[in-house]
Amino acid sequence: MAGRGLSAPLPLLLLLVLVGIFPATQGSGYLSGYRLRSRLQRDRHIRNIRPNIILVLTDDQDIELGSMQAMNKTRHIMEKGGTHFSNAFSTTPMCCPSRSSILTGKYVHNHHTYTNNENCSSPSWQANHEPHTFAVHLNNSGYRTAFFGKYLNEYNGSYVPPGWKEWVALVKNSRFYNYTLCRNGVREKHSSDYPKDYLTDVITNNSINYFRTSKRMYPHRPVMMVLSHVAPHGPEDSAPQYSSAFLNASQHITPSYNYAPNPDKHWILRYTGPMRPVHMQFTNMLQRRRMQTLLSVDDSMEKVYNMLAEMGELDNTYLIYTSDHGYHIGQFGLVKGKSMPYEFDIRVPFYIRGPNIEQGAINPHIVLNIDLAPTLLDMAGVDIPAEMDGKSILKLLDTEKPVNRFQVNRKGKTWRDSFLVERGKPPHKRSDGKEMAQEENFLPKYQRVKDLCQKAEYQTSCQQPGQKWQCVEDPTGKLRLYKCKGMASLFAPRMQALMARGASQLSPTFNSNSCNCANMGLKTSALKRKRLLTKKSSSVSSYSAMRSSKTSSRKRWARSVSYELGGDLYAVDIQDGYRPLTARNSSWAGDRMGGAANEEDNDEFSGMGVTYKPTTSNLLTPPAALKVTYRCSILMNDTVKCDGGLYKSLQAWKDHKLHIEHEIETLQTKIKNLREVKGHLSKVRPEECQCESPSYFLKSEEVFRLNTERMHSLRLPSTQKTQWLQKEQKRRKKLRKFLKRLQNNDTCSMPGLTCFTHDNHHWQTAPFWTMGPFCACTSANNNTYWCLRTINDTHNFLFCEFATGFLEYFDLNTDPYQLMNAVSTLERNALNSMHQQLMELRGCKGHKQCNPEKGGKERNYFSEYRPVHRRKRPKVKKPSSKSLGQIWEGWVG
Repeated sequence: MAGRGLSAPLPLLLLLVLVGIFPATQGSGYLSGYRLRSRLQRDRHIRNIRPNIILVLTDDQDIELGSMQAMNKTRHIMEKGGTHFSNAFSTTPMCCPSRSSILTGKYVHNHHTYTNNENCSSPSWQANHEPHTFAVHLNNSGYRTAFFGKYLNEYNGSYVPPGWKEWVALVKNSRFYNYTLCRNGVREKHSSDYPKDYLTDVITNNSINYFRTSKRMYPHRPVMMVLSHVAPHGPEDSAPQYSSAFLNASQHITPSYNYAPNPDKHWILRYTGPMRPVHMQFTNMLQRRRMQTLLSVDDSMEKVYNMLAEMGELDNTYLIYTSDHGYHIGQFGLVKGKSMPYEFDIRVPFYIRGPNIEQGAINPHIVLNIDLAPTLLDMAGVDIPAEMDGKSILKLLDTEKPVNRFQVNRKGKTWRDSFLVERGKPPHKRSDGKEMAQEENFLPKYQRVKDLCQKAEYQTSCQQPGQKWQCVEDPTGKLRLYKCKGMASLFAPRMQALMARGASQLSPTFNSNSCNCANMGLKTSALKRKRLLTKKSSSVSSYSAMRSSKTSSRKRWARSVSYELGGDLYAVDIQDGYRPLTARNSSWAGDRMGGAANEEDNDEFSGMGVTYKPTTSNLLTPPAALKVTYRCSILMNDTVKCDGGLYKSLQAWKDHKLHIEHEIETLQTKIKNLREVKGHLSKVRPEECQCESPSYFLKSEEVFRLNTERMHSLRLPSTQKTQWLQKEQKRRKKLRKFLKRLQNNDTCSMPGLTCFTHDNHHWQTAPFWTMGPFCACTSANNNTYWCLRTINDTHNFLFCEFATGFLEYFDLNTDPYQLMNAVSTLERNALNSMHQQLMELRGCKGHKQCNPEKGGKERNYFSEYRPVHRRKRPKVKKPSSKSLGQIWEGWVG
């Protein structure tokens, strides 16, 4: 018995020895953290205290270009006092889509805010998604919720979104001065007085006052605040005390800086050439101003931290710092912007500190913007809705108990290693409900056109009902696709049904002896509208002339002269470049043509536009030339003058000659049809009507009834009517933009491109820009993509499919700056596997489908993604489709 009594405490003594020794070892933090977490949870359960939550969100802040180097206070607070997630990403690198994902915890394809305009704070968003943001759930659970700063780009300030007890939100897009706030439903205008109106300080002061007031009035109620700063978004106005900081900022000059052109990447990067000196100087100034604005955010973080420490709430508050997406400044020749699928646009800073958060740690797990909403709910102890696509990251932050007494290392967690990056609207649906067919990667354009022209629907003329395109063979034997005019495709099903009934049903219901005097009023009103439109257009032109007399005119880029709004599109070879024509109302002086124009023609076209110089204009000078096509004009001396590109490029000359031939053929066909209609009208001319006679009034009621029945039979179905209304809205929107460009004398807009102008008056605060105006293009209309981003122990790659059918693949283990598209080095099986996984993510809904968890042995799934190693670096030249073969089943060329 005595032996048993002595031997019994031995395991206990051994355990005490182990506990006494191991705190000095690597596992001490895990054990002490576990005890601390248990004690904190027990105290919360007894006192029913839930943590406060503060989310600090910046706008357009990168991490790849060194913006965090300007924020020493924030890094000290968040890095040393919390955890830094080194692999944090935004699933859509655009403002409104990313912010919508942060609010809802959903991918873009599930909340349908595709761009900064498409469904951004729209009635559909307000009805379907805004009632289900994390703020609504936290407010219902007892949190005092508050929002300060920028909300969504198109938020108009007419309402307070549900779920927020305190609401101080910016109306529309980012500004530092001269903005309007919606304060709990009341609009509040601000001017340009720094002490009272600088938005970063207004957000900071309002949030601190609200937190203090809430804790004083409701000491046991937790607070959740969002501080949504506009920095470092444009117009990049810094506080006056920081206007001279970072004189030689150069963190943005990375290996991909001005790396252009890129013939192996998607369209906009193939089109973009190297930046000019004025663009490079602008990027240096832009980086400097962006970092200056972040210094005020740095001060804001210090003030919030000191307030929490002063009130004793620091240990019971989760503090999160992140951005909606990244940014690029000069990368790949793009002067500035976002919306690209590359690291500089999708990587964001992400720091978190609070209860049970390990201090001074770096966590390599993938964290997304869609994880913020479920994480905030998990912090508050609220159930996470199943429809959220993201997951709570608290499981990555909890210190876990060792599995047994001999294992002190942290247990491996199961977490995602792949996610979706998406940007832009999905492909248009065909009438049968299927998506538009995509082209095969690297397939030449002439081969794609040849394949399409084999289809019967393209082999007939445009007069056939329902036809959208027709194939035309040029004199060289090359096939071309041209869009049919009008909207015949919308009315094709109805027109075919009407044609089947016979022409008799489409004939007038009243006989030749009857009179329709109602049309007289319509004709008069139509004439009045025409006169009003003519008067309005003349006023617009006079307004433009007044502007040109007050301000210096600019050179105009040569582009399509007929801004078609009824469905007519012409083949414009953008890649051949644009050359500036002379300014409007200016004479063709010999010295001007031989000087500036020729000098600009000799410059290499960069795709970034040229620096246009002011030229004087004379209102009394008659027009110098009659513009016939978008590249050629007839001068006053009856000579033809085209832009320089037609005289230098044989392909541009052929394309433009074919365009002219097609125009002539189209006009000849139209003239022929008009003559036939004119002859028909001459034969069936009705007799003169006596509208004042009593017989007309006796028959008017019967004629009105018959006309009503006939119009009812021609009424379109609801779906076709909706399509027509949507096209009409787009047409009117294009017309408004076109008239606005005419009024502003805008010469920077180019078809298919997103461009901007910058001049000496853009920045209203120091440091100022003094190098004059310039134009630059940052994105394209076809920049729609879906990408698979994967990071694990063995792989680190980006695979993208663009809406144009183009493919990109980058192995970031060997090419961390994504300089070379290595898709041609992959085998077809690897492409098929990545395509299949990407398609699954594109259609996922909910956290179970959208988070393919890979851990341990399952990571061998990506072994087939290894590229085929070659001794030499693959050339940029595109391989033919025959050598590449079929990429995957269902890929239509």
